[in-house]
Amino acid sequence: MYMVYWTEYDNAAALTRAHPFESSQMGAALHFMEQLRIRQRAGEAIRFVTMCSENPNVVGHAGVADPSADYNWKKRRK
Repeated sequence: MYMVYWTEYDNAAALTRAHPFESSQMGAALHFMEQLRIRQRAGEAIRFVTMCSENPNVVGHAGVADPSADYNWKKRRK
């Protein structure tokens, strides 16, 4: 899944916006971002256009976790 985020400024108030896209719609998300940037170049008060992704089929939790107590890592040298 992809999420496009951007900020619009209206009379000194920042409004954060977001638009979701399915995992198969990366091209559409990139096109949507380009349309936002075109509006920005045309003078609209749009800033911070960005995209992030998240795999809905991820096995574990995102981030770093401590290994289990029985985990024994050893560096092997040849």
